[in-house]
Amino acid sequence: MTRFDYSDDSVVVIVGSGAGGGTLANELCQKGVKVVLLEAGKRQSSATFVNDEWKSFGQLAWTDTRTTSGNWRIARDFPQLPAWLCKTVGGTTTHWAGASLRFHAHELKARTTYGAIDGANLMDWPITLADLTPYYARAEDKMGVTRTNGIPGLPGNNNFKIMYDGATKVGYKTCNTGHMAINSRPRAGRASCMQLGFCFQGCKSGAKWSTLYTEIPAAEATGRLDLRPESHVMRIETNAVGKASGVVYMDADGKQQRQRARVVCVAGNSIETPRLLLLSESSKFPDGLANSSGQVGRNYMRHTTGSVYAVFPQPVHFYRGTTMAGIVTDEAVYNPKRGFAGGYELETIALGLPFAAAFLDPGAWGRDFTYYMDNYANLAGMWIVGEDMPRESNRVTLNRDVKDKLGLPVANVHYDDHPNDIAMRNHAYQQGEAIYTAVGATKTLRTPPYPSTHNLGTCRMSARSRDGVVNKYGQTHDVKNLFVSDGSQFTTGAAENPTLTIVTLAIRQSDYIADQMRRRSI
Repeated sequence: MTRFDYSDDSVVVIVGSGAGGGTLANELCQKGVKVVLLEAGKRQSSATFVNDEWKSFGQLAWTDTRTTSGNWRIARDFPQLPAWLCKTVGGTTTHWAGASLRFHAHELKARTTYGAIDGANLMDWPITLADLTPYYARAEDKMGVTRTNGIPGLPGNNNFKIMYDGATKVGYKTCNTGHMAINSRPRAGRASCMQLGFCFQGCKSGAKWSTLYTEIPAAEATGRLDLRPESHVMRIETNAVGKASGVVYMDADGKQQRQRARVVCVAGNSIETPRLLLLSESSKFPDGLANSSGQVGRNYMRHTTGSVYAVFPQPVHFYRGTTMAGIVTDEAVYNPKRGFAGGYELETIALGLPFAAAFLDPGAWGRDFTYYMDNYANLAGMWIVGEDMPRESNRVTLNRDVKDKLGLPVANVHYDDHPNDIAMRNHAYQQGEAIYTAVGATKTLRTPPYPSTHNLGTCRMSARSRDGVVNKYGQTHDVKNLFVSDGSQFTTGAAENPTLTIVTLAIRQSDYIADQMRRRSI
């Protein structure tokens, strides 16, 4: 196992091992760069994953204390769980569904396309689809995305077949089993999908792409990766000239360590990344690191989500097969005639009985609740994924009245739906119900958003330093050797599941960092 000295200031330190951090680590190691990868959670494997919802949640999820505020359902029903993220090597790529969709060109130019929208902080990305296209291609090949590179789509389960038949009847043209980073046939040393139905609990066959068993082992094989699980970073340190000089973290033995660094990259997702930057305040950076714009933590997005479930006369067994291999993309367009800006996708989803009992609304008791539990085998389900509006007031801040087990202020996540989000969700509810009604559903249920894995913004990318936190390469405007390498750099959210774009940006960022290191610019 490779180990670099704590005093080695030639290394790149990456905080977080998920889609952004794990990919970046491998890409840099392949380029000859030494990397220390710090992950707060333990290292699991396909062998240790458990096909049990609650046990898996305890094994993988980030359950450290957080607080919430705002008018969203989460603040009422799940106040300590604003997001369904993971604390484990591989991060949320152990839990994600696998949907891998490219952004549309107009989504990277949201302010230009949608215009000014009251209460929304829209801004164009400082990059275009043309900038991302070659990196999207590299990401799709790396991840093994179906319907790219000659890889066939996944088979459709009953949940998909109902969606497809209903979507076709209501006139939708683009419904299939999706672009999924799940092997439909053996590829790159990974098996094909076994249709077990536990995609959110870690893939026991390894068919689903995860940095846990793809990027990280490949990086370790170079001899240039020092992976340190159970290492919770507490702050980033800077030197007299304002450069990042290293990180302080608590190791697996409960000892505080200091790792020197040439470059620091933060990939803790859209809650922990701004929290770490805010915790790294100093006399030189009194408002938190990389926060001269005041934008660290602001513009938190989580996608406009919700679910539609339907009861059918005969069993569906929607929990069998790949969880989210089914998508209608017709509504992912810019069409303001619908009464809102942006677009959305409809994707198949299934919950096991424990999660259905927790997340359905009404939940936990009552006649309606027991009706849906009694008819569980006859349920079909779909999830709404839409572009929510960035708002400065939707933000992650430090709650200094509540401390975590290390004595640090926890993150408070504040979120209020924008009227555009509500209009989009209502439209999607109607369309989802129309799909199911067209094929004989006897009853439908609209479920409000539950804790989401799509957490975006809070360290947004901007052309001007006063408007955001990082530039077009994820390099912070204020500190040239400090980078953000996850979904928090998203300027706007788009309608597509974010993981493919996070990986794409990480590949692009690795090229930039390696080049800047060669030039000795950082």
